[in-house]
Amino acid sequence: MINKIKLLVFLNLIVFRMFGQFNPQNDEITKKFFPDSELDIHTPAFSKKGFTNYNDMMEYLNKLVAEHPQEISLSFIGESQKNKKIPMVVLNKDNGKEKEKIKVWFQGGLHGDEPAGTETMLFLIDKVLNDPNYTYLLDKITLSIVPMANIDGYEKLDRYAANGLDLNRDQVKLMCKESNFLKKAFSDFGAEVAVDFHEYRPFRKEFGLLGTDGICSIYDAMFMYSGNLNLPQNLRDYTKNVFVGNAKKVMESNNFIFRDYIASVKHNNEVHFNQCTTEARSSTTSYALTNCISSLIEIRGVNLQKTSFKRRINTTFLIATSFLKTVYDDASNIKEVLRISNNSKPENLVVVANKPQETQTIRAISLKDNSEISLDVKVNNAIKCTPVLERKRPTAYLILPEQKILVDKLIILGLKVDELSEDKKIKVESYTVTSIRVNPDEEEGYNAQKAETSLSETEKSFPKGTFIVYLDQKNAKMATEVLEPESENGFVKFETLKVIKNQELPIYRYLTNEKI
Repeated sequence: MINKIKLLVFLNLIVFRMFGQFNPQNDEITKKFFPDSELDIHTPAFSKKGFTNYNDMMEYLNKLVAEHPQEISLSFIGESQKNKKIPMVVLNKDNGKEKEKIKVWFQGGLHGDEPAGTETMLFLIDKVLNDPNYTYLLDKITLSIVPMANIDGYEKLDRYAANGLDLNRDQVKLMCKESNFLKKAFSDFGAEVAVDFHEYRPFRKEFGLLGTDGICSIYDAMFMYSGNLNLPQNLRDYTKNVFVGNAKKVMESNNFIFRDYIASVKHNNEVHFNQCTTEARSSTTSYALTNCISSLIEIRGVNLQKTSFKRRINTTFLIATSFLKTVYDDASNIKEVLRISNNSKPENLVVVANKPQETQTIRAISLKDNSEISLDVKVNNAIKCTPVLERKRPTAYLILPEQKILVDKLIILGLKVDELSEDKKIKVESYTVTSIRVNPDEEEGYNAQKAETSLSETEKSFPKGTFIVYLDQKNAKMATEVLEPESENGFVKFETLKVIKNQELPIYRYLTNEKI
């Protein structure tokens, strides 16, 4: 029996190498759980065998621009590593109400092997421009869309950018060319609502440990939103209860299966799950920390090729339009929620948090007989995280002039940075590294640094040109996330700032209320 399994795996690998992606889903599961949607789509992938490529997309977008020059503008925010221009589309209706409109950012194709996001963005642009059921949305919305964020990966149906890095693990360290262009465009646009559209892998290696003969995921869609404790409670609640809540109602009314996002991890020969996120290295929290209502949507699709492709696009489209309709219907409340969130200045900030583990029941498909089953699993829930390390919120951070690399990244992340105009003695808190562990294995282009520091009050002479990052600005929460040395998503962790034991860090905390 074992030899037969090995032979089947070997033959599947040969097929994979010869013909591209291997689709692990059998016809019975597709017909029983994931029949295709009845949907009239005229995007490029539906006039060919494969998926939309870059040239297809540009031809499609240029045609829409020619047909609707008043409502759509097309620009390029930068280039991919292989020098393909990254397009950004802005949909807007000039009705004299620009200041009242909500700015919405949609993004697809950040992972190149998740084609439903890109295809849905193209479909959505067409519907918002041409279908009266959706054209009204532009009365209250300015919609910016990056339909194919990872062009090089998309062209070869590969998750990663051309340098092998994951663009959705690069939202803070900014080691990829594309990440810098995308983040700069996002910061310049000033989104108030943002959604990143993805697909997830329903057949995973560790799923073989679950059920009798393994399982695959049953969820058409999963919703990720942030539990980061530096986000004000009102913003977290509004995102979860109103935006995600409304989209879940749409899923239910269309008989799709959904839940909050979970991702499996193998732990001591057990399968555990992580639910939602707190981490700024990916888009959900990174967007939210700019005082933005933010979600990431995962559609069941990776490695399924074109199986149930219309269903996947329909699921994505329904969620996307649900978010837009919520913006339209609740525009005035959105402004107030964001105002309250922006003005929230808690006494302490959370540097390190714990994600409590709990038992949850999930739905799945048994590969033994293709039936639906329920499983009790252990879940680390980021939405219920609790503080482990807190610090008093500073008025500003000071960064020594030689650390311009940190400041350049802060500016791309949307932060305003001032400079000392003259040498000055300032009372601050300084960090001293008390311990440091460096992971010997490189991950995503860095060797993770795990630092612990002690704080001490000191009066220090700072030279002219010292950088000042005040925390009375919209993206201030991002500054605390990346500058605190113990942060799981900070410049120290990602080796942007390399540290050694007993070193005084070139970053300082200014606690006095008045400006420097």
